[in-house]
Amino acid sequence: MLQQQSPDMLARTILALETAGFAEALQSWLEQVSQFNNITILAFFDTQQPSVFLSHAHERRVFERLDSDYVNGAYLLDPFYGLHKNRKPDGLYRLADVAPDQFQRNEYFRSYYQRTTLIDELAFFSSPAPGVSITVCIGRDATTTARFSTRDLTTARDISPVVNALVRKNWRGIAPDADSIPHSAAESLRARLSAEKKISLSKRQAEIAFMILQGHSSISIGLVLGISPQTVKVIRKQLYKKCQISSQGELYYLIAPYLSNTRQDP
Repeated sequence: MLQQQSPDMLARTILALETAGFAEALQSWLEQVSQFNNITILAFFDTQQPSVFLSHAHERRVFERLDSDYVNGAYLLDPFYGLHKNRKPDGLYRLADVAPDQFQRNEYFRSYYQRTTLIDELAFFSSPAPGVSITVCIGRDATTTARFSTRDLTTARDISPVVNALVRKNWRGIAPDADSIPHSAAESLRARLSAEKKISLSKRQAEIAFMILQGHSSISIGLVLGISPQTVKVIRKQLYKKCQISSQGELYYLIAPYLSNTRQDP
């Protein structure tokens, strides 16, 4: 049940639509109806890096590397970016439910995500315009170290149609930069590795490289791509041989520098 003061805060949020104060108004309303330690509102695009509209946390480590690392390329490995890439329907999503099966065992999780101290995240996800998705993400972190409860989830699901309707209304005119050009991240990675490291990956090898870094097991990759896990293992072995590496961690540190601006390279 929504707290008594929430109708007034919701009204303020509605009145703030299409003004510079909308994001803050939405945050204030959400704080009245849900308990979280941090919030971020950002837009994902097909053709350019994400745009951050709002970020707020009491624990400084949560967003310490948001602009330097996440926006500059780490977002490509984020399960919530996968919602955009895979054109998921509007709704509420919990990170644990959309993350690959080995997400917490991959190097992105260890070297980036774990350092944010985040332990649970919920994303109100909507697509207000073609090629654009917006996530209003609320999280729990080291401030409390408590995950969202069943009651928290129920509340978030109850309000998600309202949150997403407000977001679609406010950012209905959003569009990528006029001069941005769509590119496949895997294809751009192939080009950069070939030009700068003399490593020539096949399209399938580059595709699987990204999925490995996202935290997919061979079984998960096989299910997504419609091939057998054994075929995935063969391609993975060929990938590692070409890159002269022997582990997922080495793959991450080879590719991580090339994630920056991967989607904008010609």
